[in-house]
Amino acid sequence: MIKWLLLFAGATLFYLWLKGKKQAKLNTDQASKAKAKQAKISEPEAIVQCHCCSVHLPKSEAMAREDRFYCSKEHLDSLDDRGWIGSAAWRVSPNQDLRPEGLDPDLVVIHHISLPPGGFVERNCTQFIVDFFQNKLDSSAHPYFEEIADHKVSSHFLISRRGDVIQFVSTRNKAWHAGLSSFFGREKCNDFSIGVELEGDTEHPFEEIQYVVLAKLSMQLGVVYPNLQFAGHSDVAPGRKADPGIQFSWQKFQAKTGVSVKNLPFGLDPR
Repeated sequence: MIKWLLLFAGATLFYLWLKGKKQAKLNTDQASKAKAKQAKISEPEAIVQCHCCSVHLPKSEAMAREDRFYCSKEHLDSLDDRGWIGSAAWRVSPNQDLRPEGLDPDLVVIHHISLPPGGFVERNCTQFIVDFFQNKLDSSAHPYFEEIADHKVSSHFLISRRGDVIQFVSTRNKAWHAGLSSFFGREKCNDFSIGVELEGDTEHPFEEIQYVVLAKLSMQLGVVYPNLQFAGHSDVAPGRKADPGIQFSWQKFQAKTGVSVKNLPFGLDPR
């Protein structure tokens, strides 16, 4: 009998010891959680500034794009007073300079570009264009790149085959995109135009998403620069340039944007 009593007492003590150990661990965990929660409450939330309007707001309430923050989708999607669109990827090109004083752009020149020629058909080649506009293109990566290694060009915007928008130059500045050019007697189109490159060529239709994004970009620009006119590179540099070419549908562009036909002075026919 005594043997069973001792065995029972030992089991009871072991149970109480085990229960006490579990309770101690539970108390420790709860204390740690409470301490962490208190630290989180007492730690002030980071405050960021809207890149468009400069308003300050908690980081958790802001919309982030790359290393920038915006207070609303409207500001993220707008052209700010420095000439940059928030929703675009910013890749600044050194190939730019100031516009003539007091001159705002009133023309959009549409181009096409493909590096290497037709390379986008088999793989994603957008980064080659980005490198080219930033003077970082590796001329050894393709034989064609050796031919253009010394070229110093840029555009304000590039729309990739996937519909990505990349901005290289502020619309307040002059990008080097049109070259020797004339628009109804006005020479040097770079002075008063915004250049938009579409990734593509004369052999392949442009992607539907590119038209959608181009239409949105045109409307974003139109908020700041009303009554913009639109032309192709071939229109302002006839005989020298052929882009955006016959694969670009001016009719589709006009239908998606609602741009007045009078602002498409070269018409809607493919060319």
